[in-house]
Amino acid sequence: MYWCKIAREKSEFEEIARLNHETFVEEIPQHQAQASGMRTDPFHEQNTYLIVLSGIDVVGMIALRSERPFSLDLKIGKVEDFLPDAGKICEIRLLAVRKAHRNGRVFFLLARALSDYCLEQGFESAVISGTTRQLKLYGQLGFQPFADPVGTGEAVFIPMVTTRRQYSDSVSARLQARRRLFLPGPVALTAQLAAPFQEAPISHRSAAFQEVRQQVDRLFIEMAASTPYLLAGSGTLANEAMLAQIKRLDSKGLILVNGEFGRRLINQAERLDLDYMVDEVSWGQTFDFEKIAEQLETRNYGWVLMVHGETSTGQINDFRSLAELCVQQGIRLCLDCISSFGALPFSLKDVWLATAASGKAIGTMSGIAIVFAHHKITPDNKLPSYLDLGLYAANIPFTFSASLLESLKRALSAYPERYELLESRFRQLLEDTKEWPSLTAGYSTSRTFETTAENHFLSQDAHLSGFELHAASGYLKKRALFQISCIQPEFERDWQQFLAFYEIYQHYHA
Repeated sequence: MYWCKIAREKSEFEEIARLNHETFVEEIPQHQAQASGMRTDPFHEQNTYLIVLSGIDVVGMIALRSERPFSLDLKIGKVEDFLPDAGKICEIRLLAVRKAHRNGRVFFLLARALSDYCLEQGFESAVISGTTRQLKLYGQLGFQPFADPVGTGEAVFIPMVTTRRQYSDSVSARLQARRRLFLPGPVALTAQLAAPFQEAPISHRSAAFQEVRQQVDRLFIEMAASTPYLLAGSGTLANEAMLAQIKRLDSKGLILVNGEFGRRLINQAERLDLDYMVDEVSWGQTFDFEKIAEQLETRNYGWVLMVHGETSTGQINDFRSLAELCVQQGIRLCLDCISSFGALPFSLKDVWLATAASGKAIGTMSGIAIVFAHHKITPDNKLPSYLDLGLYAANIPFTFSASLLESLKRALSAYPERYELLESRFRQLLEDTKEWPSLTAGYSTSRTFETTAENHFLSQDAHLSGFELHAASGYLKKRALFQISCIQPEFERDWQQFLAFYEIYQHYHA
């Protein structure tokens, strides 16, 4: 199995020196032979090396650097004299693949890893001294000549450049096509769910749109035992609309927090100037509902708000006992179910308001914000019109994508069978990762893991190898966590490939 990483270890740099000698001394007579069979690049200390391994053997490499002068500067003069609009620029060098592994797959991995790294570092242009025997290869990366050839004999090189725009137009989509996703959203679309986006658009005022809307409402009510209000937007919008309704209560509330998205509810409540208290416990810790019950009995709260599926920890906060207590005391319970809705079955019968979104466990494209209510919501002209759920009671009052609505209908039609699929996937995930350092057991779509000294660079190296773990969010980076979700449509196939990568990765770093 081929995989990719950034070179960081002494043994990897030794292999790079051997490959450097094999390619640029023995194969391309560019430098004098060394008795050691190793050649250290003069810019070695400044280079970042991306390497491809077959199992535990280094079989390919490419280097880049941004410190000046470039080796190309020394050959033709300052490259900006030829490229005045180059912007932030790097030089790519030392593209080499061992002969036995020149099968296209190694180059593909190097090209994708290089593109990811350059884009993440903010480079706008990249230059390379292209050997004349590999011009077609460089062209596949979007490189074009920008100056006359340099060198003599078999070591003739052509100064070439690619820009972010050239690269995106010619290469980017092809390299991104094979990624294996383990993200909690957005979700890659199946052919069935993608098909509506190829159809002619229809008005959200049309009878055809209303028919689909009614089917979506019926499916939601069957799943949640609560009436859906649909808005064009993200889960954040759904929470804002919910909080706007809470503000109408004109009463003090309690916000329960045990993760990042609970903290975000506080931020949103603050922006809307709600009157509230906070009960916060440590990340991943379960709430003490007996203690919360005492608070609700002794203080005059009108509402309680919490996250049901806390994405940041992969934890389900069981709201059932809290819902019963709130019903008994006439307190309105409100839930952020954006990550949990569609992941596992539950009823919102005793929940005053709850939120969900189309682009999570439900499995279709992001863009529909959902607020559930078991009571009739009336318009309120004191609210911003886009947040006024009362305007959405009879129809969708503002522009809405019919294609997105049809895709959502198709996604909802996969239930209840999809619950069983996600549960089966999650059981497999739990079994395969039972020895991994995890933060919580998780729930039926996602599990959170701790980054250790042994797997410190796992997420980055997995990314360079085409596996997308959920690790880029600031709240995960801050706590050295990463997550694996099983909601993506090709999870079974991709998971087996990731496990093969992980086994090699662990063996390599043992």
